[in-house]
Amino acid sequence: MFKKRENVAEIEEGNLFSPKFDNNGLIPVITMCNKTKDILMHGYMNVEALKKTIETKEAHYFSRSRNSIWHKGNTSGFVQKVKEIRIDDDQDSVWLVVDIGDGASCHVGYRSCFYRSIPLGIIKNGREIEMKFLEKEKKFDPEIIYKDQPNPTKI
Repeated sequence: MFKKRENVAEIEEGNLFSPKFDNNGLIPVITMCNKTKDILMHGYMNVEALKKTIETKEAHYFSRSRNSIWHKGNTSGFVQKVKEIRIDDDQDSVWLVVDIGDGASCHVGYRSCFYRSIPLGIIKNGREIEMKFLEKEKKFDPEIIYKDQPNPTKI
């Protein structure tokens, strides 16, 4: 589908897209809001999800827990409209810049999957590190939105 990876110079300095997928056929993706510049989520794509994302200009990911491709927002209605796709220097990591409108990207209901902050400093007891919630309100109730869906994550 994409250009074969042939040499380091071409991969790092060339202008042809030749992404490197891992042994499971996946490439990590970090997704950022085009308005706020906040990181919304981290996920994975396989060849098909990356191709669909490029072609439709809407984010598609590969769910490792469900072992299938999903169109982000298909259930919740908060589709990620892709504004830009970037690839890192050795083409083994993707960065999406998306518009979610006034929606959310987190299946828990928050706008971003990165809704908590870990305090910095000396760790006294690693089992009792108390995180700070950066987002106070959810954008939607996941119990309502996903009531007919299998659990989106596994513990």
